[in-house]
Amino acid sequence: MSDTHTELHGPHGLADAYLPLERAPYEALVTAVLAWKNPDLTPRDYEQIVLQLTGHAHALAADVLRHASALPKNDGRGALAEVILREAAGHLAQPIRGTAHCAQNRARLVRGLYTRLDRLTEPAPATT
Repeated sequence: MSDTHTELHGPHGLADAYLPLERAPYEALVTAVLAWKNPDLTPRDYEQIVLQLTGHAHALAADVLRHASALPKNDGRGALAEVILREAAGHLAQPIRGTAHCAQNRARLVRGLYTRLDRLTEPAPATT
């Protein structure tokens, strides 16, 4: 493994949870999976895609939690992150299936976690 990217192994993605995530390849995968109309892959191919997205979603959830925990208690972004993380945990608890539907659900989850992470890492809105 080079020092310029992170490889995630295992369905929970916990080994590399605190290393910088390689975002671009996963965003490209999410875009491709969500663009499927009538994919014709084998169940094993779908399962491999789901495993990749699941591992990345676990690592993203850990990153969201880390950023949310660092916010002041009165910052509403942290409370919303907790809701998103509970929803993500529910989705990640679902069994992995070798289907396009399962892959697209995991892709939506990764997209949603990136959206939340972006909102946590942008500067807090100014108060008047």
